[in-house]
Amino acid sequence: QVQLVESGGGSVQSGGSLRLSCAASGNTYSAYYLAWFRQVPGKEREGVAAIDTLGRPSYADFVKGRFTISRDNAKKMLYLQMNSLKPEDTARYFCAADRLNYLLRPRYNYWGQGTQVTVSS
Repeated sequence: QVQLVESGGGSVQSGGSLRLSCAASGNTYSAYYLAWFRQVPGKEREGVAAIDTLGRPSYADFVKGRFTISRDNAKKMLYLQMNSLKPEDTARYFCAADRLNYLLRPRYNYWGQGTQVTVSS
């Protein structure tokens, strides 16, 4: 099992940057596929970025060139560097983990509680 705790959310102006972190507990962290999702009230959760066990990333088109996902297996940490933020990036961001590679599909077995990101214009 894996437990996930996000941090790093907050309020920022359009064009600004934030770095989200996701701390994991549990064994064999390096064997898990990881991802970031986001959700706004009334809408479905959408995949933002995913990273496989070899560190290869995948991104949703709407964040390509702006966001970077990374992982540190030794520290059991997942990160999302978000640059050039836009008001439409406002959402609650969740990290997710699973032993299967779901890429950007919200079928992961383990989820954190989320951290709020608010981007003002």
